[in-house]
Amino acid sequence: MIYLLQRFGALIAVLIVSSFIVFSGMYLAPGSPEQFLVQGRTVSPEVLASIRAQYGLDDPFLVRYWHWFSGVLHGDLGRSLVTQQDVSTLVMSRLPTTLFLAAFAAVLIVVFGVGLGVLAATRSGVFEKIVVFGSNLGFAVPTFFAALILMFLFASNLGWFPVSGSGEGFTDRLWHLTLPAFALALPGISVVSRITRTAVREEQGSEHVVMAIARGVPKQLVLWRHTIRNSMLPVSTVIGTQIAGLLASAFVIEYAFTLDGIGSLLVNSVQKKDFAVVQAIALIMVLAFGIINLIVDLLYAVIDPRVRVSKGATR
Repeated sequence: MIYLLQRFGALIAVLIVSSFIVFSGMYLAPGSPEQFLVQGRTVSPEVLASIRAQYGLDDPFLVRYWHWFSGVLHGDLGRSLVTQQDVSTLVMSRLPTTLFLAAFAAVLIVVFGVGLGVLAATRSGVFEKIVVFGSNLGFAVPTFFAALILMFLFASNLGWFPVSGSGEGFTDRLWHLTLPAFALALPGISVVSRITRTAVREEQGSEHVVMAIARGVPKQLVLWRHTIRNSMLPVSTVIGTQIAGLLASAFVIEYAFTLDGIGSLLVNSVQKKDFAVVQAIALIMVLAFGIINLIVDLLYAVIDPRVRVSKGATR
């Protein structure tokens, strides 16, 4: 319990620091929000001054940050400078598409990354070389280029999947987001499969595995109970890192497939210096990263009880 409270306290501190850094970056970036609000029209300095006064753009940096931060503490994320919508409503309307896409990609990373890694470690020969070559290729190919290849092969040529839109309903959304999810998950699958292969190979040569085989324990039982389970500690760390980064990487895929997620919203908001929207999305990403890392830490105790014992000893 104390460990969880410490982690939540650290997560809150990270959220505050990251929000301040993002707000500072937006404040120091070239351009100004009022220029986007007038949409390129030539207006008098008085009009610009009134716009800045209306939205509090003339306030000092720390005052503006404090107004935003105090609003967040009361559940108010502010209003978009561009659309004049409540930021919470605007982000929540886009969030389901991104979360579905990231969750779909996370499942692909776990299933294909771990599965291919285990098979490559237990089946030497041509299959292992194919997995190693494919992981190198998948990691080297940029995500946007992978998206274009998938669209060309499976959408334009074969016509199996649509090239745009996120669909409606679970089944239709699953069909629309299959190609985007594979493109988003490709680097993660490549990394996880390589780490899994290496971890399983190292565990196969460990003393307790060799002794279990020498005692006559069936090889399949040794593989699942000793080899794969004990090799999942480093693998779970990599999986957590890859999944946590999916939200940050999703904007490339959302642009390529014209999806209405928070990634594309983030890009537009940064370009137009829509402070409140950028801050809200940044907080969501940092929060997701922190929660996923916490879940990975808790999974350590499930995978290896020795982790739970060592934590109890340190307390």
